[in-house]
Amino acid sequence: MSLIKVVGIDLAKLVFSIHGVDEHDKCKLRKTVKRNNLLAEIATLTPCIIAMEACSGAHY
Repeated sequence: MSLIKVVGIDLAKLVFSIHGVDEHDKCKLRKTVKRNNLLAEIATLTPCIIAMEACSGAHY
């Protein structure tokens, strides 16, 4: 199994969608986790790049 290279996190109030791809951009992880479980879920991953969206108000 190839390792996850990048994880994207779609931020929300109560649940987060996480999506991970390998070096060939193939989906290796797709999950929805509750806010209180996000840190534990990320801690189980191998070291990788984590990208989070910026809300529209973040640019002001």
